[in-house]
Amino acid sequence: MRLTTVRWLMLGLAGPLLAGCVAQSGQSNQAAEAIGAANLNSIMLSSADPEDAVNYFSRQSSENPNDVSARRGLAQSLTRAGRAAEAVVIWRQVLAHPDTITEDSVGFAEALIRAGAWDEARDVLDQVPPTYETFERYRLEAMLADYAQDWGRADAFYETAAGLTMRPASVLNNWGYSKLTRGDNEEAERLFTEAITYDPALFTAKNNLVLARAARGEFSLPLVSMTQVERAQLLYTMALAALRQDRIDLGRGLLAEAIDTHPQYFEAAVATQRALDSGVRNQ
Repeated sequence: MRLTTVRWLMLGLAGPLLAGCVAQSGQSNQAAEAIGAANLNSIMLSSADPEDAVNYFSRQSSENPNDVSARRGLAQSLTRAGRAAEAVVIWRQVLAHPDTITEDSVGFAEALIRAGAWDEARDVLDQVPPTYETFERYRLEAMLADYAQDWGRADAFYETAAGLTMRPASVLNNWGYSKLTRGDNEEAERLFTEAITYDPALFTAKNNLVLARAARGEFSLPLVSMTQVERAQLLYTMALAALRQDRIDLGRGLLAEAIDTHPQYFEAAVATQRALDSGVRNQ
């Protein structure tokens, strides 16, 4: 009797234990799916082609219209893809959602800046609490100060932003371009060079560095790493800068060097060279 009772007790307990295992397994699967979805979202935002990310988050938003994270991802992807006007529309929807976060306002401000709505971007960023101190926030603050030609604030914000990230190349490049537009060519050159040390593949900084050097009369290529294609493009940039300074012979020589350097047909340089030969110089 005692053995039979024990068997029944074990059978009786097995049901709840099995049900508990099934429930726990279901919860684990749901948690795993949630983590997997979050990781995929992160990958799509950071590594995927911007247009692929737009398509992905468009599907997610259509399938889950109340999922603010999907709509947020769509807005971010549209911004990355250079479709700022569309991003602004989606960001407005995100900010109307009850689960919006402070980061969304910063993302919205960036889309507005890219769309050319500087005044509204200023208003949006002014509503972000001053205690929200992030790289993205200060990067945008610097851009807005630049737009307002408030150079002191711009420099302060650029410096703060650069100190808040392990990858400051892009913000250093923006800061350098700000200095270049003010005529501070030597400081601009320093900032472009520093940007390249953080990201040797950042061609925009290399091109800006050539412009800064040309502005002070230096028409030799800087000592930075560059591919053969980049070398040709930088020679072309120097040629245009020389022509703008009415240094026609120098510009013509640099154009010829750019054409010889490029491994393929360098159409833009050839077109400029032909315009020179015909007595028309690009301004």
